[in-house]
Amino acid sequence: EALQGQSVVAVSAGILHSLVITADGTAWSWGTNDDGKLGHDDTDRRLRPERMRKDLFDGQEVVAVSAGADHTLAITADGTA
Repeated sequence: EALQGQSVVAVSAGILHSLVITADGTAWSWGTNDDGKLGHDDTDRRLRPERMRKDLFDGQEVVAVSAGADHTLAITADGTA
């Protein structure tokens, strides 16, 4: 449902959370959210993919993501993380 109609161009799976990037450069996340690692400004668990807050990336398209054990990393089109 959440990603219906979206083209996924990248995916990363951590131990308890996952990340994808869609063709428009939007980062999505879901799973456990210990310490706010999903990028939704809270610590609520997400069972379905949800767009990460755009302001985290200063309006830039996300080009790479990585889900670790307890962290999330992203790189934007201008090379910032």
